Amino acid sequence: MVEPTPRIEPPPSPSEPVRLLGEWTAAQFAERRRFRQLRAGLPAPGATQAWDLREASQLDHVGAQLLWDHWQQQWPAKLELLPAQRAVLERVAQFTTAVPALARPTARQLFLALGGQILHFLGHIRAVVALLGQLAFDVGRMVALPHTAPWRDLSGNLYRICASALPITALVGLLIGVVLAYLTARQLHQFGADAYIINILGIGLIRELGPMLAAILIAGRSGSAITAQIGVMRVTEELDAMSVMGISHSYRLVLPRALALAIGMPLISVWTTLCALAGGMVISAVQLDITPTYFLTALPEAVPVSNLVLATCKAVVFGILIALVGCHFGLRVEPNTDSLGRGTTSSVVTAITVVILVDALFAIVFKDVGG
Repeated sequence: MVEPTPRIEPPPSPSEPVRLLGEWTAAQFAERRRFRQLRAGLPAPGATQAWDLREASQLDHVGAQLLWDHWQQQWPAKLELLPAQRAVLERVAQFTTAVPALARPTARQLFLALGGQILHFLGHIRAVVALLGQLAFDVGRMVALPHTAPWRDLSGNLYRICASALPITALVGLLIGVVLAYLTARQLHQFGADAYIINILGIGLIRELGPMLAAILIAGRSGSAITAQIGVMRVTEELDAMSVMGISHSYRLVLPRALALAIGMPLISVWTTLCALAGGMVISAVQLDITPTYFLTALPEAVPVSNLVLATCKAVVFGILIALVGCHFGLRVEPNTDSLGRGTTSSVVTAITVVILVDALFAIVFKDVGG
């Protein structure tokens, strides 16, 4: 009985041909491991290498394609095969399309690509600025005509953004406070400056880490949800229906989310900061024997009130920016699921990047405030 497994018999000498044995068919190549082993066992193609296919019991188009690709889509100089095998190989060679080599981009093409990326980025900036201007007009309209304002949407977004985010922000804030206090306590204890941990935790958490940490969490949690919600409305053609009915996208979709984040972000920032301070207070009591009473008494003296005001202002700005970025990418989603996924990913990455950049800008501009 002929063994059906496809295999190769290497030549005993360079002048002898490579002999193919077994069935070179799709049924034998269904097992990926066997296919990979066989392809790896093929000898390196060469102009002088001879091949003998006559002892292969079967050869279909899959086996012929494997050989044709291995031969780099060229007939070997020495090839012995049966007429039926030649017919299969000729048919494969006829319908195999050569993959063109990728040309290296020229300097002009690179320059044009760079210019296209810059214009694409400026287009995003222009759209966000236009969205911000439209938001200002919508706020004025809401103040002038409060009975037309989307109060129900505002309250719903406040619940989803603020109340639903309290557990995760509390957990992350607590852990950050514990880690920061633990690492700081070990260093301060070496120099006998245990009491200064209150100053470090107060300034670091209230002014910087609390608002930025809360903003990053909300950008990943609520920013992506905003983009996904509006993007799904694009996919299901709800946005087109709103336009047909004369309903403003910015007034009904952007305004309630921006106001909800502007109101909710300071509250979430304070909540995250308090949880982080609680974690730091516990570690201070365990590592440095600083009682919670002393911690709470010394904290207002170590942190001026201006730091709290600055943190609140930053949180409001972060909230508005996260809402604008989420709405911007949601409104740019095309009516397909692939665009929805890309838009959601871009929204999260852009929102987190914007939060970090704006936080750095605040740190530079207000470096003399709250010192």
